Amino acid sequence: MSWRIIVISRSAKLDYKLDYLVVRQEEITKIHLSEISTIMIESTAVSLTAALLCELTKRKIKVIFCDEKRNPSSELIPYYGSHDTSAKIKRQIEWPEEIKQTVWTEIVTEKIRRQMELLKKLQRQEYILLQEYILQIQPGDSTNREGHAAKVYFNALFGKDFTRTSDHPCNAALNYGYGLLLSACNREITANGYITQLGLFHDNMFNQFNFGSDLMEPFRVLVDEAVYHMRPEKLEHDEKIQLVDLLNSEVYIDGKRNYLNNALKIYCKSVFDALNEQDISLIRFYRNEL
Repeated sequence: MSWRIIVISRSAKLDYKLDYLVVRQEEITKIHLSEISTIMIESTAVSLTAALLCELTKRKIKVIFCDEKRNPSSELIPYYGSHDTSAKIKRQIEWPEEIKQTVWTEIVTEKIRRQMELLKKLQRQEYILLQEYILQIQPGDSTNREGHAAKVYFNALFGKDFTRTSDHPCNAALNYGYGLLLSACNREITANGYITQLGLFHDNMFNQFNFGSDLMEPFRVLVDEAVYHMRPEKLEHDEKIQLVDLLNSEVYIDGKRNYLNNALKIYCKSVFDALNEQDISLIRFYRNEL
């Protein structure tokens, strides 16, 4: 099972040789591709061979590229992630609106539940209000309990003056962590033969990753908690590495302990199954403990 997250943060040449990623810097490092789940290219002073990119795509290894400010800016996504991609996309287009709304309701409910549990853990009394919001959720979250919960939740975590649009290191850290989750969900969508543009709830014509934006929602709380404890005054290399390492944290899913990276695979596959079988009982959400 792949588990390594490789971060290339300074000048290097990356190539492929005999099933190994070869990192050429002052010294040469070789890592077997079977061990790698994600590669983050954090520096723009990195060159990669076409042979390596082709092999990473074949093995469904997620590659995230950062800009000159070391923020995630793009990712490597294959055209065909599955042998039956055409059939999967046709089926995705034909998912009934009713099951999409039902699955989205489950995802939103779980997201607010996770937020509520974190506030309760941190002894924030606002968790009681989120508990009420969970009971008020309508099909498809037509009354936007998610939005109301988010305002209460972030103010309880980071203070009454905090907004998600402010120029604040906490926001920069949140966005960075969310970007990693989105990329991991996009990897699972394409690896299973679906396309990222067609979402359940998100349908912004300028968003290439509507489906990933839907799927990642329950996992945002893991980033929120990490940033809450970090209380970053800046977002630089060390802070980013802490957030990247979240993907190597362990959670419980489907009764077993898994790395978060693998839990995302199990969860995403269960959502695809729920949509195809029109059975929300198939969805598997994670837990921090059994």
